[in-house]
Amino acid sequence: MHEKTRLMVASSGVAFAVLLVFMNLGFLESLSKAAALTYEQLNAEVFLVSPQTTDISGTDTFPRERLYQAAGIEGVDRVMPVYIGFQQWRNLETRQSRAMFIYAINPEDPVFLLPELQLSENQAALRRPDTVLMDQLSRPEYGPQKIGLTTELNRRKVKIGGLFSFGGGFSADGTLIMSDQNFRRFFDPRPLSEIDLGLIKLEVGADTSQVVEKLQAILPKDVLVLTREQIGTREGDYWISATSTGFYFGLGVVVSLVVGTVIVYQILYTDISNHLLQYATLKAMGYGSYYLFTIVIQEAVILAVLGYIPGFALSLGLYELTFRATSIPIGMDLERATFVLILSVVMCVVSGLVSVQKVIAADPAEVF
Repeated sequence: MHEKTRLMVASSGVAFAVLLVFMNLGFLESLSKAAALTYEQLNAEVFLVSPQTTDISGTDTFPRERLYQAAGIEGVDRVMPVYIGFQQWRNLETRQSRAMFIYAINPEDPVFLLPELQLSENQAALRRPDTVLMDQLSRPEYGPQKIGLTTELNRRKVKIGGLFSFGGGFSADGTLIMSDQNFRRFFDPRPLSEIDLGLIKLEVGADTSQVVEKLQAILPKDVLVLTREQIGTREGDYWISATSTGFYFGLGVVVSLVVGTVIVYQILYTDISNHLLQYATLKAMGYGSYYLFTIVIQEAVILAVLGYIPGFALSLGLYELTFRATSIPIGMDLERATFVLILSVVMCVVSGLVSVQKVIAADPAEVF
């Protein structure tokens, strides 16, 4: 508290490092959350995908007959095919085209749990030719999102028949839902006999693990049988460990800690240099290295706590801003808050351990 300005500057440096760690950890966790949220909006307990499928935006097709085979298993209530692809959507205002993520379903199948899709007007719109439902959480770059608006999809006229709220996460900036017949028109010559995702709705009371075991026993190896939790975890792991996005955020956490450690080291080293006479006096009076060591470590812990508080507060605001701007599922939780606090203390203590060597090595006779 002797030099309040220096204390504020030092705390700001730590807060900056804490903020970087919070943001990178938040984005890293949102990768897996976004994957899980996608499947939580699908009306199924078991999913069929190709072994070559990496994530919801990188699917590989498999025969629709696999769904028909699954339909005969005890405990299966309903099977539903889903077709997935990308097409160029034209912004009517800018005349620019941008890739749009597309789900195609049989209008008779209750594929999604989204409340907007249960509305009769959206059900009717889904059945009309060259008509789609648009995610109103799509990026503004796609242009106006108005019911009745006509634009182009893959250079073919298309009409917005309804709106829903879904969010594409990291897989897509914009999302459409259309009927399988419209999918056939826009993706010609792709046949409907090859699907991207198979949904299996179980009967009430059916044991999911037993149904999965039966499906794995009878279905060929050209499909994987996964529960909702398994497919969400599989996709989250892919984004974190197999994509550059996961690598960047993971590296960001490491770089943030290194930056924070260097900042705190410079702060403590400068402080020790400025007060070397006082430290040398204490040593001359008989205080041991352990006592001096504890003083520097206490400074490090105080800096960690003082820097953590504003870093935590700023990250809350940036989390909210990011969610509103991108609809990415990012938010604070107790586990991350505690983990970053521990990291902050460790980061500062490590810096203290390095900088305290100057005090330990100081000889009062040489200093004076």
